[in-house]
Amino acid sequence: MTTVEEIRPARMWRQMPTELRTSAARSFWSDEQAALEQAEAVALIARQIKFRPKSVISLPHDKKAKHLAALAQVSDLLAARLLISYHLEHQRPMMGAFLDLLGIAHDDGLIKDEEPKKPDDATLDKAVKELSTKFPQPDVARYFWALLWQDPETWGGLKGRPELAID
Repeated sequence: MTTVEEIRPARMWRQMPTELRTSAARSFWSDEQAALEQAEAVALIARQIKFRPKSVISLPHDKKAKHLAALAQVSDLLAARLLISYHLEHQRPMMGAFLDLLGIAHDDGLIKDEEPKKPDDATLDKAVKELSTKFPQPDVARYFWALLWQDPETWGGLKGRPELAID
């Protein structure tokens, strides 16, 4: 069984299919909250393709997304932001469905409360099982990992669940 220590954001990034990484990278370049991680990505791409960072910055988003998706080695910080950007753009229905199942107030999948209450085990168990029947398992697993990385205190009840298995 997978545990939270066994998979980090960078490892998940490496294991994702190229088309999914490309989609995440496209979302990432449009994410206004990702300036720090975008600077890291620019430096990595510049090193990889032997361009100056300024030249990488001027590339169209699609080109930068393609280069970023081709990078297997990224930091946990960058990989986590890529996954968050992806979820915010492409997985809102799943995020909202999960929060609805938990009875947590949200705005299109974004939790309204800055410090959400930790769901009780029975409610979490029911929500996890139901969400897993409504959405593809790899999508659910990536979402649950993203929740654990962002707030292990609130979402610690997800640890050790079979729904976290990626493969």
